[in-house]
Amino acid sequence: MINVELKGGAVKEFENGTTPAEIAKSIGAGLYKSVCCAKVDGDLCDLRTPLEKDCKVELLTFDNVDGQKTFWHTASHVLAQAVKRLYPNAKCAIGPAVDNGFYYDFDVEKPFSPEDLEKIKAEMKKIVKSGLELERVELSPEEAEKKLEEMNEPYKVELVKEHSDKGEHITFYKQGEFIDLCAGPHLMSVAPIKAIELTACTGAYWRGDANNAQLCRVYGVAFPKASMLEEHLKKLEEAKLRDHNKLGRELEYFTTVDYVGQGLPILLPKGARVVQLLQRWVEDVEQSKGCLLTKTPLLAKRDLYKISGHWDHYLDGMFVLGDPDDEEKECFALRPMTCPFQYQVYLNKQRSYRDLPMRLTETSTLFRNEASGEMHGLIRVRQFTISEGHYILRPDQLEQEFKGCLELAKYFLDTVGLLENCTFRFSQWDPENKNNKYEGTKEQWEESQAVMKTILDDLDVDYEVGIDEAAFYGPKLDIQYKNVFGKEDTIVTIQIDMLLAEKFGMYYIDKDGQKKLPYIIHRTSLGCFERTLAYMIERFAGVMPLWLAPEQIRLLPIKDGNVEYAQGIADKLTSLGMRVTVDSRDENIGPKIKAARLERIPYILVIGDNEMNSSTVTVRSRKRGEIPNMPVDEFVALVKNEVDTKEK
Repeated sequence: MINVELKGGAVKEFENGTTPAEIAKSIGAGLYKSVCCAKVDGDLCDLRTPLEKDCKVELLTFDNVDGQKTFWHTASHVLAQAVKRLYPNAKCAIGPAVDNGFYYDFDVEKPFSPEDLEKIKAEMKKIVKSGLELERVELSPEEAEKKLEEMNEPYKVELVKEHSDKGEHITFYKQGEFIDLCAGPHLMSVAPIKAIELTACTGAYWRGDANNAQLCRVYGVAFPKASMLEEHLKKLEEAKLRDHNKLGRELEYFTTVDYVGQGLPILLPKGARVVQLLQRWVEDVEQSKGCLLTKTPLLAKRDLYKISGHWDHYLDGMFVLGDPDDEEKECFALRPMTCPFQYQVYLNKQRSYRDLPMRLTETSTLFRNEASGEMHGLIRVRQFTISEGHYILRPDQLEQEFKGCLELAKYFLDTVGLLENCTFRFSQWDPENKNNKYEGTKEQWEESQAVMKTILDDLDVDYEVGIDEAAFYGPKLDIQYKNVFGKEDTIVTIQIDMLLAEKFGMYYIDKDGQKKLPYIIHRTSLGCFERTLAYMIERFAGVMPLWLAPEQIRLLPIKDGNVEYAQGIADKLTSLGMRVTVDSRDENIGPKIKAARLERIPYILVIGDNEMNSSTVTVRSRKRGEIPNMPVDEFVALVKNEVDTKEK
């Protein structure tokens, strides 16, 4: 017998080998029908997993994030089964759950049309209605490879071959005639999947590599209740209205041009102005925090990247000028990060312990060779600008400086209105990674991660752990943000590096006269300016906070006789640094107001004879509504205070 601690601390006794599914059934039929997966002593596991020792079991339903992903993962198998029924020659690639649903990649003769998706969805509903149970199957690597070859599934064969050297059994999940290579976990049956929608069909390269086959990716979402799907689809429609990739173009913040290149957005005057305002603000605040501004080259010889390790660990993500394999000729690469360049500032002369911490910063333009399938508006691009910094410090200064970096990032994110929707991830290495991703020894990684954990716990940071998400030289705290569709990206990162200083010989002379190696913090303060602009467009539905709005105030004279008075007010506001225009077109006031509202102007001032005679303005505010007949000086004081306090 084993003792199992359940939710609320209750301990029950069960037979050795009892599964979480059986435990759920013993508690009640309702729970058994709704449970999706389980956590055993904190580790996510399948409901079919035999329990063989005393443990703590948490039964997870669709209300839990892991429960949702298990639900959606099973739905992805239903999708694949439906596709194989309708298109037997289709080859299956991968089909994971993601933050807002699931997808599955298929190799098919031609991409699925909207009509095809409707057929597939109808077949999925038939499969669900049949209530097929899922069975977990284990095979040896040799058996698994043979089976998948017989099934003519080359992408699955490739995956099995990568895992065969571990000597572990390979798991499959079977439902009816369909069987798929999968580690799980999964629902007990397909029956709980009551509501399904296939939301999109796009192209995607196998493993995100443009040199590989292009596959057909089908996105979907599923829920236990039809009402939940209806609510989700309604939110999706609302999200489309805020999507920066649509709204940012309509409001003329940015554009893209095919013959310029994918992932290379062009900031139009509005977008360029917002980014300029953000950059100036960030640089001024950083200077007040003791940061030293640098300006370094946009490219360097491969020699620099070989010293730092980027040549060995990041070459695929770099734009290379020349033949990287020809050692006889010079070869350059555009910089994907600034750290090895800024280290040269430190190395310009011998440093003492008194020089530390040295906080080097730069508004850096960086270049990364992102996969074409990953490009998205301003969020995922190949050239971007970032508020980058490298703090070189003594070991005893690490915690205080890390705290300062975190406080600075939180201040910036809070001021631009994004912090409340951010989450934190402690990104760690994976000692089992076989792709030569990491530098350093196991002992160095354990030390740096232990130090970082202590700091994060001391600062009471509520974080999740991300295994195999670390940089190649050290662990990091990633501040994550989701776009309106639920896709998560890193907006700010703070990294601890105990390795690269030695590679560059970055010693300092300590109090005892001995040469010592410093620690380095790699950090961004507001992150990528383009990505921040995208998130702000979505967060504020295109209505920028007044202090950042590219056009803050527009004055609308009702007739020609009001233009001079309007221009005088505009000149006064402009002299205070406000961004103001006067719409003096020979047009009725109604269309002028409509145009200003469509452009999301924060303040619209209507100027007629009444306003002229009383030295007032009639104010239409995007945030405060209509404010009739306000004295000009009172309005000036109102907007000046809103700008000075950076009101959201």
